Amino acid sequence: MSKRIIGGLGLLLGAGLYTGSVLAVGPGDPDRGQTAAATCTACHQADGSGKNVPGGESWPRLAGLDAGYIEKQLHDFQAGRRQNATMMPFANMLNDQQIVDVAAYYSQMEVTSAGGGESASDALLNRGEQIANRGDWDKYIVSCKSCHGPGGKGVGSDFPGIASQHAGYIRTQLHAWKDGERSNDPQDLMGAIAKRMSDDDIEAVAAWYASQTVSAEGEE
Repeated sequence: MSKRIIGGLGLLLGAGLYTGSVLAVGPGDPDRGQTAAATCTACHQADGSGKNVPGGESWPRLAGLDAGYIEKQLHDFQAGRRQNATMMPFANMLNDQQIVDVAAYYSQMEVTSAGGGESASDALLNRGEQIANRGDWDKYIVSCKSCHGPGGKGVGSDFPGIASQHAGYIRTQLHAWKDGERSNDPQDLMGAIAKRMSDDDIEAVAAWYASQTVSAEGEE
């Protein structure tokens, strides 16, 4: 048998094994996900609520986020498309099935309240509400709800729910997009918008969304 044929068979077998490994990943199982997420609770808490840390690294709420979004972020951490020194080692501990299970586990949790908007002034919250719901066309800032949906409840796996998300986390991510440190969103939409936002705008949006509440049914 020629080397060319042998090589071709090798590629076919490799492709078959790869396809088989993908097909081996079943639907997400929240019970298995709870077990796999045991190490996640140190930062994201047992109820998936995360934690707002003033002046430090805030850990996001995972409870109630879209399962597809959680899956994408974990794969992005594994592939280096998203960088975070704390998250990457934990993401790399999970196999593909565990990622699906963990995502299913957190997605079925009830959305919890967020921190960071409690002491915001009315003026700051009003500015945050303007950017969130109407945008600022004088600065070419598109409203947040254009992608994240009415009430910031999220739209599919690309645009997560940001209502009732910790202000510290929202602030950190907006600055990461603004500074070019994060770019794993569709068509770099967030980077383009964040670069037009002042630090005060970022504070306002972060505080406003942190002050919003979402029920288990997803309604404000």
